[in-house]
Amino acid sequence: MSFGEDKIVRRSPEEIEKMRRSGRLVRQVLNHVKALVAPGSTTMDLEKAAEKLIAELGATPAFKGYYGYPCVLCTSVNEEIVHGIPSEKRVLKPGDIVSIDCGVVLDGYYGDAAITVPVGETLTSELKKLLEVTEASLYKGIEQARIGNTIGHVGSAIQKYVEANGFSVVREFVGHGIGTKLHEAPQIPNFGKKGQGVELTEGMVLAIEPMVNSGRPETKVLGDKWTAVTLDGSYSAHFEHCVAVTKQGPVILTQ
Repeated sequence: MSFGEDKIVRRSPEEIEKMRRSGRLVRQVLNHVKALVAPGSTTMDLEKAAEKLIAELGATPAFKGYYGYPCVLCTSVNEEIVHGIPSEKRVLKPGDIVSIDCGVVLDGYYGDAAITVPVGETLTSELKKLLEVTEASLYKGIEQARIGNTIGHVGSAIQKYVEANGFSVVREFVGHGIGTKLHEAPQIPNFGKKGQGVELTEGMVLAIEPMVNSGRPETKVLGDKWTAVTLDGSYSAHFEHCVAVTKQGPVILTQ
């Protein structure tokens, strides 16, 4: 998985429009799957619904087969941060939270987005806050995706907001450039300092994706070699958008 910073690609307005079409399709899938999240449903139920809809919409799943990943969605429940593999055995319960990450490729261009959804109506106030803060931090980062700023502006905005609210940002997993590949340069950490890293220029497209833990930031990967979890067992939330850097400011492509 190469993120070489010498390979940053700047997209034309026509390319960005193609990515907007991919992004809208991802949002359609996420909205469809979100409506199926309920106590008693399984993460495989979400997977099957997503795979069917992606096919009906004429797109190709971005994740399935990527480095051998077996599914079209990543479904990460509770202490799972990212890359949770859908399973018939993972039954959702009231009070759970589930992160749903989806990517597609349409006409050669990728879209990638994620949401975290409560299961049922019994979420604790702490978990409600975790979801609210994580989603809000995404928009704090997006606001900084402007010509002349740096990658560090994005990460700093996310980190400051998250930590001011008593949560922590994951260090081992980061956002990324996106275009004709799912992962392109540069990496987009959810932490950092203003002025650090690559300068943002017109035509860059970034997948910005804060992963926020209710406890400490440390992580580990389970024996399936995919599922990342919090080391301390605290719950984790994840939201993601693809954003184009334009003269008019940041433009969200996955809404």
